[in-house]
Amino acid sequence: MLINRYTHPEMGQLWREGYEYERWLEVELAVAEVMAERGEIPFQALSEIRRKAKVNPERIAEIEKVVRHDLIAFLQGVVEEIGEAGKYLHLGLTSSDVKDTGLSLVLRDAGQLLLKDLRELREALAQRAVESKDTVMVGRTHGIHAEPLTFGLKLALWMAEIDRQIERLAAAVESIGAGKISGAVGTYANVSPEVEEAVCAKLGLKPALVSNQILQRDRHAHYVTALALIGSTLEKMATEIRNLQRTDILEVEEPFAEGQKGSSAMPHKRNPIACEQIAGMSRLLRGNALAAMENVALWHERDMTHSSVERVILPDSSILLDHMLRQMTRVIKGLRIRSDQMMENLLKTYGLTSSQRVLLALVDKGCMREEAYQWVQQAAFAAWDNGRDFREVIQENPQVMELLTAEEVNALFDWSYHLKHIDDIFKRLGLGN
Repeated sequence: MLINRYTHPEMGQLWREGYEYERWLEVELAVAEVMAERGEIPFQALSEIRRKAKVNPERIAEIEKVVRHDLIAFLQGVVEEIGEAGKYLHLGLTSSDVKDTGLSLVLRDAGQLLLKDLRELREALAQRAVESKDTVMVGRTHGIHAEPLTFGLKLALWMAEIDRQIERLAAAVESIGAGKISGAVGTYANVSPEVEEAVCAKLGLKPALVSNQILQRDRHAHYVTALALIGSTLEKMATEIRNLQRTDILEVEEPFAEGQKGSSAMPHKRNPIACEQIAGMSRLLRGNALAAMENVALWHERDMTHSSVERVILPDSSILLDHMLRQMTRVIKGLRIRSDQMMENLLKTYGLTSSQRVLLALVDKGCMREEAYQWVQQAAFAAWDNGRDFREVIQENPQVMELLTAEEVNALFDWSYHLKHIDDIFKRLGLGN
């Protein structure tokens, strides 16, 4: 399991030592109940199993040192607790019937926790987007000033992506919520499909339509790659916040707690460490996703190359993303939005963000686009290189002023033109009044 530093109790509980055994026992008990209901084992034995069955991780570990098989060690440990009636446990099953079905229970619950985290982040983004819907800032493409937008629109964009990630994770959780009780190679030789269906119904899982010795690992790859894709979205958000917090931009700042210190050497530092941590962790998630995809191709009806990999990537990916989502929600809720600095930065390019409007106005007056583009570009470069107001420079071009009046030129520098559909976008997202 991942180090405790990043493990939150609710998610950590699902991956603690012994929890896996408890899910295995849940599967074994469900099978015994169904078999008793079908008259395949005595109800008296079921009653004895229910009353005495329990998991002792220490004893199981002792047995596993000898038998070198985790499920056999588990069974032996549980049967020691049950006694004679224990002979009716695991009838006709193979190890993966229990292990894979139990794992599906854990992953389903982990996925539900992550969906809860995602919805909380979505709510935080929606709230801050509405708050900053009209907070004007410069948009940047290739890192260079482009045209005005609002910070709220940036947050709304992220919220819409989180909505898509919720849909993707929900689909992955549904896919992983499958069980199999089909025997050593999936033929139901010793346990009927009806038993499988009844067991899965008791556990809240769907029976796999077909399996071999295991549930097919495309399901698990779907789950882990969905987590990695969510991590990539979080990295995108974190990278943007880190960029906007740079000293020479300083348009936002992630929360900085009372008493927090940014550097052992430089007391003035307030570093975006939460976002840096999120960006770094996303690399782990993507690496785990590759490992999950490598697990899909196994020999014949099953080999064990996937098992050791999953012991690492499944708990680690779930725990990592849980921490990352909690961190990003905290960052968004506490994000300091510096509207004054956003406006100051917008003004740094001397009105160049209106260059497209000037170009389109000239074309609208009948000018050929290439000619108009040349006039506007020359004026823009002259303004930037000489630190002059673009509006003044463009009006010094007699060819431009033959087509446009001074009033028309001035109107082209009204930022509200760029923002006139912000409300429409927010309404599309369900964020309108």
